[in-house]
This record gives sequence, C-alpha cells and structure tokens, in this order.
Amino acid sequence: MPRLEAGGDFLFWRKILKRSLIIFLIGLFLNWYPFVRWDGDQLVGRGWEYATSKGEVIGVRILGVLQRIALCYLFASIIIYYFKLRGAMLISFIILTGYWFLCFWLGDSNDPYSMTGFFGNDVDRAVLGTAHLYRGEGVPFDPEGIMSTLPAIVQVIMGYMVGNYIQQKGKTYEMLANLFVAAAILIFAGFCWDLVFPINKKIWTSSYVLYTSGLAIMILSIAIYLIEFKNVRGWWSRFFDVFGKNALFVFALSAFLPKTLSLIRIPDHVNEKGQMIYTNPWSCLYQKVLINIPGAPEIGSFLYALCVIIFMWAICYWMDKKRIYIKV
Repeated sequence: MPRLEAGGDFLFWRKILKRSLIIFLIGLFLNWYPFVRWDGDQLVGRGWEYATSKGEVIGVRILGVLQRIALCYLFASIIIYYFKLRGAMLISFIILTGYWFLCFWLGDSNDPYSMTGFFGNDVDRAVLGTAHLYRGEGVPFDPEGIMSTLPAIVQVIMGYMVGNYIQQKGKTYEMLANLFVAAAILIFAGFCWDLVFPINKKIWTSSYVLYTSGLAIMILSIAIYLIEFKNVRGWWSRFFDVFGKNALFVFALSAFLPKTLSLIRIPDHVNEKGQMIYTNPWSCLYQKVLINIPGAPEIGSFLYALCVIIFMWAICYWMDKKRIYIKV
C-alpha cells in the first residue's frame, strides 16, 4: 500500500493508478482470452459480444477476481493516503454499516440477502449489461460485482492495518497477543452480525468481511508464532514460499493454461444424438484416470486438485530457482 513519501500526490496517483490499471487489464484479458471459440467443428472469433446457437447473447465478463483486487487496492489506497488510519477506520465502519442498510432497504423484501434478491444485481445489469455478467451460478450474477466491491475495500484496509501494526510493533509477544485478540474479536463480531446480516460470500456481506478477516489474522498469527518465534521451518514453509513470490503470475497462469488447452479437442464419445463429444488435455486426466480410482468420487476430485497445485508449484519453483519474479 502506498505511503506518503517525497514527491507528494503526483507520485502517489501515478503509482496506484498504474498498478490498478495493469491488474484490472490482466483480469479483463484473462476473461476474454483465448479470443476464439469452437462453433461446431470450426474456430470462430470471440468478440466483445456474440450470439450462441441458442440465440443467447454472451459477452466478455468485465469484472472478476483481479478486477476486484485492482478496484479495492485503488480505493483503499486513496482512503488510507488521505484519511490516515483513524479516518480509514471510521470510513470502514460507515461502509460496512451503510452496505447493510443498502442491502436491506434496496434488496428484494422477501430475501434481500440472497444471490437473487441482492440489490446490486440491478446496478450490475444497468452498468455492465446482462451479457457481461458471470454465468457460473446458473443465472446472470456477478460475485465480484460493483456494489459488493464496497465491503471488500474494507478488507484491504484491514490488511494494511495489520501489516502496519506488525511493522510498528516488531517481533514481540505483545504484537502477537494483540493479533490473536483482534482475530477473536472479529470472528465473534462476524458471528453476532450473522444473526441479522447473514455471512454470505456471494454478495460479500459485512459479517463475511469481519469473519473472514478474523480467520485470516488468526492464521497469520499462528504462522508468525511458528515461523518467527519458534523457528519451525522446513519443506512445508518453503513449499508455500514460491507461491508468494509469484502470486499474481501463478493466479494468471491458473486461468491462462486451462483456457489455452481447451482449444485442443480430443474425441471422447458420441452422445445419443450422434454428436461427437470432445474433451481436452486439461480435463482428460480427471475424466480418464482420476475419476476411475476406487472409492468415493471426491477422492478423484481431490487428487485432480492436488495434481494442478503440484504442477503450478513446479513452475513457480523453477522460476524461483532462476530468480524470475513477476511483479506489478
């Protein structure tokens, strides 16, 4: 997070705008990529919007995880830079309580805190267009939508506050104890708020912000205690190191690689209509090997996820050995 340094406002704005724009555009690129799609037996261009064979208009999803990170980083930086920590705490409180009010007042009176009753859906449809919303939920709904980004900004502010506190206090048991206390308070507050404003990741409720922030601080505290205070280091800590050194790259790769391999079609079977059904190298491992492992289907799914993680780790490990670090 940028701090007030020599150079004043110009350097601040140049830095955060550049970083926010790059991260946002990377996310948009990944949503649009690979720019072509299979239509029957031929590859056709995938425009900003296009009609499917069923006549449904589909567009490139404008928002997403990286886009939300970019927006949250941008606005959290501005709040902290101009209002400092005390002001940021007050603004965070206003955002979380204000968001609760908006969800209740403007949402569907029958179920204002649900995915379909969320008031932000109308905002997303009006600003982004229905064609550009996420469709993985079965209905056009964006879990990284415009309005649900508001409470997510608070989570970035909290992260900055925790990092700043650790730097200020240094490696002391007082710092560690206070982190544990703060984590417990946030988790407890999240559960209490859940009674009237349910914890819901889909619409990123304020109770969800407190609860997950508390969990994150608790896990961070445990990691600090084990690694920094007890010097419990080994292969397990080095395993995670390589992910942290190229976090943005490995996230982008996890989206880029499957989309690239999806262009390679491998004949799988013929359906009841006599049509050839295809698979691709990315899913072939699961469909042909892992799903057939004896036992519950969850075992094959778990092993598939494990294979993907190890594959990504191997790439990051090689990059770390070569001292290749991609930063924004």
